[in-house]
Amino acid sequence: MIKEAVLEYLIYNSKICSVKESSTEVITKQDSIYEVIRIIDGVPLYLKEHLNRLRKSAGLIDSNIDKTDAELIDEIMKLIDLNKGYNLNMKILCTGDGRNLRDIYLYFIKSFYPPKAMYEEGIKTILYKSERKTPNAKTFNIKLREAIDEELKERNAFEALLVDQDNRITEGSRSNVFFVKGKILYTPPANKVLLGVTRSKIMELSELNNIDIVEKDISLSDLKEYDGAFITGTSTGALPIKNIDEIEISSHKNDIIIKVMGIYERDIKNYIHESKGYIEGKK
Repeated sequence: MIKEAVLEYLIYNSKICSVKESSTEVITKQDSIYEVIRIIDGVPLYLKEHLNRLRKSAGLIDSNIDKTDAELIDEIMKLIDLNKGYNLNMKILCTGDGRNLRDIYLYFIKSFYPPKAMYEEGIKTILYKSERKTPNAKTFNIKLREAIDEELKERNAFEALLVDQDNRITEGSRSNVFFVKGKILYTPPANKVLLGVTRSKIMELSELNNIDIVEKDISLSDLKEYDGAFITGTSTGALPIKNIDEIEISSHKNDIIIKVMGIYERDIKNYIHESKGYIEGKK
């Protein structure tokens, strides 16, 4: 069975299958890209943006996905209804060889959403030396994921911030990262990171709300100069950082970070409200 799949059903190449009877042998042996979408009240959050990134990931490894957005959206909504998976993360996994990602899986995965206390107090992060070969493509690296998870467990941390060979922070192991100095947001350059949907949304909303953003290298030697930092991701939204290794940061008290968190939460509520009306009208 697919070890990470939860609930009763998944969709494999447009066929409804039992989670318990599905195999992952093909997944571990072939090229693959994936996308994780958060479902809130039955609404796939920022769906078009996720599908656009899925196709971009395919292009970056010279592959294509033999399914239209309309077909994928139909299967996503079908799987939500089948499983009654109204508040959980769904994964779209595309696997294959060479230019053809011919096998497409959709299934729900175990999801962790940070409790209120983490947003109020901030999270502990660690530094981890590693670089992605194709930063903009969301691809699997099982060995790296396992190594980072072990380090996080040993050091009782929530996330690892990846550090390149020039001692610059690029991104989190499963998130993007922002820093604050004064009233300006700083984030690593787009060509060096996975362009997360939440990252893009935070940048868009910040600009609309007159918060300046600068893309620049974040050197380890400059960390103590920043007033705050936060990670962004599908499950976390905007989540303040209280420690980077032994460096303490009062991110949870930073006015800019608090403002960004509020703006993002309001946008989610508006998106869900507008999308639910559309979805209900389609039924």
